[in-house]
Amino acid sequence: KIISEIDAVINLAGEAIAPRRWTKERKKLILSSRIDTTRALVESIGKSDRRPKVLISASAVGYYGPRDEEPVNEYTSPSLGYLASVCLQWEAEAQKAEDFGLRVVRLRIGGVLGAGGGLLAQMVGPFKFFAGGPIGDGKQWFSWIHRDDVIGIIKYAIENESVSGPVNATAPNPVTNKEFSDALGKALNRPAIVNVPVFAVKLALGELASLLLTGQRVIPEKILEAGYEFKYPTIDEALTAIFQKSD
Repeated sequence: KIISEIDAVINLAGEAIAPRRWTKERKKLILSSRIDTTRALVESIGKSDRRPKVLISASAVGYYGPRDEEPVNEYTSPSLGYLASVCLQWEAEAQKAEDFGLRVVRLRIGGVLGAGGGLLAQMVGPFKFFAGGPIGDGKQWFSWIHRDDVIGIIKYAIENESVSGPVNATAPNPVTNKEFSDALGKALNRPAIVNVPVFAVKLALGELASLLLTGQRVIPEKILEAGYEFKYPTIDEALTAIFQKSD
């Protein structure tokens, strides 16, 4: 009944990828929490007498897998590996809503930065104690986005019918891990000189460590072409705004 009364559905459901280690049970939960929820949602849409016009369904930049310097956009082929497989299956379930006449936007979201918890809260701790810095050599790419721009892109995608298919929800200026560490240290007025050893990350996180030790240089080509203007296009602007609000 609820679905028959709305024009747009936004699906962001899914168990958190981090910070807990990826046990077999946890990997199953990460997958099922996305696939089962999206499948049930699409099935409900199909049974509705009056269907929404658009489904905005989350995915992630993990679709592209570990990349080196190579920039990737929405037309880049998926990678292999666990997270890429999760994203492929997740997007496939969402795409089925097209069979019911909906416009489907598959939002490949990067690392979301915002005040009050989430990814950034996990990174700030060491810096506050003057122990922050890059992970390993710091050359791995980090495709980030301010939380306000995630909301902005979702709103823009709902209102603009030209937006469909895969859409990268990442800032237009990805940074390396070292560049991010330097920017975070600057925003917190702390040095970023303590390199975190690779072995320590692997020891602490197991398979999950791959998220921190590798990355992707993602370009949000489609949403830029569609005319969306980012509120926070650079990492310095984003972090300054976040910590000014949280003070």
